[in-house]
Amino acid sequence: MLEVSALGWTVTIGVIVALLALDLTLGVLRPHVVGFREAAAWSIFYIAVAIAFGVVFGSIAGWDFGTQYFAGYIVEKSLSVDNLFVFVIIMSTFAVPERYQQKVLTFGIIIALILRVIFIALGAALLSMFSFMFLIFGLILLYTAVQLFRHRDEDPSIEDNALVRAGRRFLPVTDHYVEGKLITRIDGKRMFTPLFLVLLAIGGTDLLFALDSIPAVFGVTEEAYIVFVANAFALLGLRALFFLVKGLLDRLVYLSTGLSLILAFIGVKLILHWAHKAISESVPEVSTAASLAVIIGILIVTTIASLIKSSRDPSLKAHAGSLRARPASDQHHAEP
Repeated sequence: MLEVSALGWTVTIGVIVALLALDLTLGVLRPHVVGFREAAAWSIFYIAVAIAFGVVFGSIAGWDFGTQYFAGYIVEKSLSVDNLFVFVIIMSTFAVPERYQQKVLTFGIIIALILRVIFIALGAALLSMFSFMFLIFGLILLYTAVQLFRHRDEDPSIEDNALVRAGRRFLPVTDHYVEGKLITRIDGKRMFTPLFLVLLAIGGTDLLFALDSIPAVFGVTEEAYIVFVANAFALLGLRALFFLVKGLLDRLVYLSTGLSLILAFIGVKLILHWAHKAISESVPEVSTAASLAVIIGILIVTTIASLIKSSRDPSLKAHAGSLRARPASDQHHAEP
């Protein structure tokens, strides 16, 4: 079992908060249109920081834990790309001006990180108290994988978001964006702007992704510390990655298929782990190294196959995938 001292937790959280403050400064206090070169530089920086942390962590804690970290990081990073798909859909649906997209993304990442901390604490507590939670988590991932594969050629409906529906119904919302503000006053009356609805949509989306991603990363490690840092470093680079790959996302036509396979694989791994502990030690388990190899292999094959397919048929467009079918009447959304 991994033992992390209070100092270790303090230093880790301090580094993450510092990086988050840097992201907040860039995205909120200095709103601007992000170009490809800037997005590429920051994406490389955040990936380099995540790798450097993994190397240091593996050297200190041992490479069994180091391998678990990298496996967890890759799982969360691949799932975060699908999260980016949904962010693109939200930005498009609400016609968010480019100069405000950084602000939306930064707050979205903060919301996601807070939700994941809560779910990590709950998940770790449940797994320590009830071994059958490995079975429950595995079944959740298998269900998610099947649904995602069935609806891999669809996009999630923003109007299905309960928070957005409630916001439209109960809050006075302006017709236009007001200088990047969430709340403004018009004729003395307090009004919410469409940017507030965008944050509600992203917050609801983050909640759904946390429900899937936390069981997935617990499938490659049982250590709450590793789950936390893998999630944190995967999310911190999301803002820059959004601007770097949003033009490429449409070409990743098999991404949803690949993610459904990864979720199904981890779901089976969790079920086998439960059976090994609860039924018989003769039930085989999947090692972390094997998990890492399978996950990387699926991602490589998915990416290469997607690029080949989209180059042969440029009219194809990738989709984020959905957990349920969308009505035909819901294929287009009106702008706020």
